[in-house]
Amino acid sequence: MYFKKKPQVLFFLMASLSPCIVSSQEKGLDERINDAFMPFADWWEAFIFSEVSFFGFGIPIVLILLLSGALFFTVYFGFINIRLFPMAIQVVRGKYDELEKDGDEDHSGEVNHFQALTTAVSGTVGLGNIAMVAVAVSIGGPGATFWMIVAGLLGMSSKFVECTLGVRYRDIDKNGNVYGGPMYYLSRGFQENGQKWLGKVLAVIFALLCVGASLGGGNAFQTNQAAAQIISRFGIEGDSSGTFIGILFAVLVGIVIIGGIKRIAKVTEKIVPFMAALYVGAALVIIFLNSDKVSEAIGLIITEAFSPKATITGGFIGVMTQGFRRAAFSNEAGAGSAAIAHSAVKTKYAASEGLVGLLEPFIDTVVICSITALVIVIFNIDGAFVYGDVINQQALLQDGSRVGGVNLTSMAFESAIPGSSYILVFAVALFAFSTIISWSYYGLQSWKYLFGRGKYTDLAYKLLFLCFTVLGAAITLDAVLKFSDAMILALVFPNIIGLLFLFPKAKEELHKYLNRIRAGRL
Repeated sequence: MYFKKKPQVLFFLMASLSPCIVSSQEKGLDERINDAFMPFADWWEAFIFSEVSFFGFGIPIVLILLLSGALFFTVYFGFINIRLFPMAIQVVRGKYDELEKDGDEDHSGEVNHFQALTTAVSGTVGLGNIAMVAVAVSIGGPGATFWMIVAGLLGMSSKFVECTLGVRYRDIDKNGNVYGGPMYYLSRGFQENGQKWLGKVLAVIFALLCVGASLGGGNAFQTNQAAAQIISRFGIEGDSSGTFIGILFAVLVGIVIIGGIKRIAKVTEKIVPFMAALYVGAALVIIFLNSDKVSEAIGLIITEAFSPKATITGGFIGVMTQGFRRAAFSNEAGAGSAAIAHSAVKTKYAASEGLVGLLEPFIDTVVICSITALVIVIFNIDGAFVYGDVINQQALLQDGSRVGGVNLTSMAFESAIPGSSYILVFAVALFAFSTIISWSYYGLQSWKYLFGRGKYTDLAYKLLFLCFTVLGAAITLDAVLKFSDAMILALVFPNIIGLLFLFPKAKEELHKYLNRIRAGRL
């Protein structure tokens, strides 16, 4: 904890909250909020996505760091993402639970492996799987899907390392409450290596950025897309309709997050399997009904990954960048955020939760994002819209209008099965809600690391978080996309740097766990 509780903090919070305390009778409220927010969103996006030239094309430095780290971990750990994938499933199913006990002494932690996984998955399996995939495909064409899958597979290795370290270096207080995540493995891990000052700097940077990411991509983006879908499907009119939907979400979220990680875990373990089955089931029905187009769609995804026909700046490099960028936003592998949820697991072996963690990018990106992309590509087999660089992250439709994000996915659903877009509305609401409550925990843990673990500190963060729940529903996709993309990917800088120093510790934990399993002490 590197900032003491001060009156100035509360003053800052009240100043931050004041724009949200507005009269619901004002006209054009959504537009005024968006106009005020856009300049900061533009500046932050440009700062985080600074580029370097590669064969004449600009590639964001953050993506180079993210993917080089993921590739290194995949090779170093002997393709753990594939080799130990079956074991990861067995850990979640509880096959090795007896390893976690020593006589009558139970393992420390607050939630079980499945609850930790569903909490973390609810933070990653969100509207990024619906809206961000639509953005990637509409801009980069079908080929962006291929690179999303590649990024997801490589990201499984990064997720293993960060989740293992999250459990190894977590802090458990006298009441059994767990505090973990990159803030702790950066500070404690570097201290073990005799680089205490560097660890503290990276930990504080991560915590600050994670608070911002929880307010942006984990909150504002979710309500933004949920509100857009609700307004579009039900034809809601009014300049302040987004704000009112945001207020409703804020009330529902507030009821859950007051209870902390245990209540969040109980909610997510029920919501996540249901919402995933609902969404994936509907998408698979659409794919089945259009089975005659599936082979052509898959062919486009593979061929245009290397020879894109979309009019996108950068050609092949541009398509690859779109796929990697949207996958990184969706599965957050390398960002370190999910390690916060996994740190709360009941286990004596850190690597056991690392194995559970590597399932996230597979579920999120390789399965759900791919299914979404396939539906959208099938929808466009007959040229429903124009791929490529169009204004404000949107697709250009045949009638000249533009549509982006979740509304594009909704159109694909509706074209295949009339009325199915209303199922999507329900799924979107669940995706948004589950992601928001998980990210509230990530942000709160980071906030506590910075400002302390007091009751009023918690309350201050939760009020600020709920304010952004309302704010997100009121601003445009372009503004919130810029802010959200940059906030979540900014976490990569301190986290990947830390992982590249601390990965040998994760290998130690893996050997310890595998040796225990091989010993047959089950």
